[in-house]
Amino acid sequence: MAGDRLTGSGAFAFSTLAVPPHARSAAWQAALSRAFGHLRVTVKSAGTWSGTLRAEHFESLRIVTEESGPAEVVRSGAADGRDQLMLRHQLDGSALLLQDGRSARLVPGGLAFYDASRPFRLVLGGDQRARVLTLPRALLRLRETQLRRLTATTLDDTEDGPEALLLPLLSGLAEEAVAAPDDRREQLARAAADVIAVLALHRVAEQPAPTAALLSRIEAFIESRLGDPDLTPQYIADQHGISLRYLHLLFQRQGMTVNSRVRARRLAAAGEELARPEAARRAVGAVAARWGFTSSAHFSRVFREAYGMSPVQWRRDALAAWKPYAGASTLPTHGGTPPPDPRLVGPADRRSHPGEVFQGTTR
Repeated sequence: MAGDRLTGSGAFAFSTLAVPPHARSAAWQAALSRAFGHLRVTVKSAGTWSGTLRAEHFESLRIVTEESGPAEVVRSGAADGRDQLMLRHQLDGSALLLQDGRSARLVPGGLAFYDASRPFRLVLGGDQRARVLTLPRALLRLRETQLRRLTATTLDDTEDGPEALLLPLLSGLAEEAVAAPDDRREQLARAAADVIAVLALHRVAEQPAPTAALLSRIEAFIESRLGDPDLTPQYIADQHGISLRYLHLLFQRQGMTVNSRVRARRLAAAGEELARPEAARRAVGAVAARWGFTSSAHFSRVFREAYGMSPVQWRRDALAAWKPYAGASTLPTHGGTPPPDPRLVGPADRRSHPGEVFQGTTR
């Protein structure tokens, strides 16, 4: 690789300065993938962008010091079978780490764990420098559920306990690694691994189980993007730093599928719009498209399956229910009957109305 030179057993250094500007993005992706497993990297302003990396390898640890301009680093699946945990120490600049449905914003001095075996996303908004320590997950002796509670949570040396011990050790290890003799290097590496294990156990004990909070964030994310036709399960999983399999499992535990949940919320939103008098002149197809349906025929079919009537009939019944109150400045009170909720009108044998749809249909 251009700009790449070996610095010892399992170690290497790389700089984009030795690479033509047009090839720097691909070269940087290759360098990061060599250090951390397969990654997808996007850099900004490739012509002026630069990055440097130095990887030092120990018996059970690898320390990578990297410096770069703004970029986005994504792992969408397992990394070449690597079963490793990474601890990122932000030295300069800032970074946003997303994994397992959480986000950790790192500023100088901050640390965060992330798991190489699962999807994650790292957003670097500007020039930055960081040190990443990678070690096998087995060394921490944590269960999978515990590891998921550890990732994308921020640490810093202002906290009491193990946090205050890790930064000096990590910095000292990185500084001595190149010049120290082999036996000293391994001693430093083992000490670092021991402290990291203590830190991880301490951190896991502080973190609540995240499933409910994660599902709530995903639900809010879906709600805010119902009109996006590209709102797929894979996109949702990527945006929350979790695997597609785990996303499906979360919804399965709630008695629904991801697709049925998205479809149900889209139908509810479309039904509510169709029932509004101010939207009466809007074509059914336009309403369907507004809420993420790419086919009017498909929208009409799934609407009828869910609510027992066509969108046109739904609108007709809803608008008819409002007619007695057209132009009224106040609603009837003191024994009067308020205008019916337009979402509740329709044949008695209809299965449900959009406002009732929460769990969704499995069709």
